[in-house]
Amino acid sequence: MPLTPLDIHNKEFTRGFRGYNEDEVNDFLDQVIKDYESVIREKRELEETVENLEEKLSYFKNIEETLNKSILVAQETGEEVKRSATKEARLIVKEAEKNADRIINESLAKSRKIAMEIEELKKQSSVYRTRFRMLIEAQLEMLKNEDWDALQPAERGEEYELEMK
Repeated sequence: MPLTPLDIHNKEFTRGFRGYNEDEVNDFLDQVIKDYESVIREKRELEETVENLEEKLSYFKNIEETLNKSILVAQETGEEVKRSATKEARLIVKEAEKNADRIINESLAKSRKIAMEIEELKKQSSVYRTRFRMLIEAQLEMLKNEDWDALQPAERGEEYELEMK
């Protein structure tokens, strides 16, 4: 067990023949007691300082650990968001390509249908023109027929007679 200032103060030395000067020894012991008390006080203060610093160090280590975990979580979350965004972008592109293919195929089908309708209309137009030509030619033939001449009166008198009848 370490000495205390009280132990030093209460220490009694045996007296010997021609021993040390008692006042000098007592003055020296008083000085030792003061210095020893000062060292003990300083030691307590340093121990308190060490304890405070250890608490702060522990606190900052906890903060550091928490920050490191937060950084890892943020990095993992960032990576996950990046992966999700990439996946979603691929799905969007794939869907857009499907829609583009569908639109192109529908457009091609419509253009083929329109082209077929145009061809059909051309055929119908040709048939109509041919029939119309045949009708006109038939009408012209009828006009050229001599039967028309028989229907026309030869003179004015005949015209009158026909009207009277």
